[in-house]
Amino acid sequence: MEDNKKNYEKTTQAANIVGPWMIAWGRFKKNKTAMFGAVLFILILLAVIFVPIFSKFELNDFILDDKKLPPSGKYWLGTDEQGRDIFTRLFLGGRTSIMVGLIAAGFTVLIGAIVGGVAGYYGGVVDNILMRFAEIVYSIPFTPTVITISGALMWVDSKYKMYLVMFLIGILSWPGLARMVRGQILSLREQEFMQATEILGLSTRSRIAKHLLPNTYAYIIVSATLGMAGAILTEASLSYLGLGVTPPTPTWGNMIERARNSDVFRNMQWLWVPPGVMIMLTVLSINLLGEGLRDAFDPKEIR
Repeated sequence: MEDNKKNYEKTTQAANIVGPWMIAWGRFKKNKTAMFGAVLFILILLAVIFVPIFSKFELNDFILDDKKLPPSGKYWLGTDEQGRDIFTRLFLGGRTSIMVGLIAAGFTVLIGAIVGGVAGYYGGVVDNILMRFAEIVYSIPFTPTVITISGALMWVDSKYKMYLVMFLIGILSWPGLARMVRGQILSLREQEFMQATEILGLSTRSRIAKHLLPNTYAYIIVSATLGMAGAILTEASLSYLGLGVTPPTPTWGNMIERARNSDVFRNMQWLWVPPGVMIMLTVLSINLLGEGLRDAFDPKEIR
């Protein structure tokens, strides 16, 4: 019996990983738009990681003699009202914005996958309780709620405000993924390979974690990718309104916030145009990547 269990698990893992995943990768590589999005996002990611490391300026280098300078050979994107180099702060802010997107999407995936997996597997009363709770969370108006909570917690220190924004975005965004995972598992649990796991005496945890959830990874990855783009935009919107990550911690959102000043908007475009362009390119690349993954993992195409 033990040997049968091991052989079954090896066969299932090989079928789940080598077959559909390799086919999906082959389809993804043929999608030029998706590959462009993937390459662009990787370049942005490398830039926000390595540019600040090699920059000759630090996050809070205040050079008061060089305030409000336009782009030049010394300051590639100019300086702000306090003499800080915009080029360095642009990529440091990118680190924060992308990290907010990644961690918020991680929260969404973790909660959504667990709730959807448990609800789909057990069904009955457990399913009803979890799905009714998901519907309650789903009915909460996202934007007003996040703005209200962020505004009420304005006293929180800027370095902790970043984690608050991540948590709020993640904790309110999981019901859609949970319902999708639940639907997939409801159909999967009745198939023959799940009957085989029951005959072999595998534990409930093993059935969910090793045999059901892996069959939903494609949907989870696509959801996480698109959710990350949404989280970056949400953070930028909150920071623009002064309710997200606050200075001196830079993000693309609170760098754009300077455009609310009419003088800056008209005469110092180097302060707000670069972060706006970076938000656009990052969200565009993630959306192209997500659309490509969705097409590559389309169950109608992967046979």
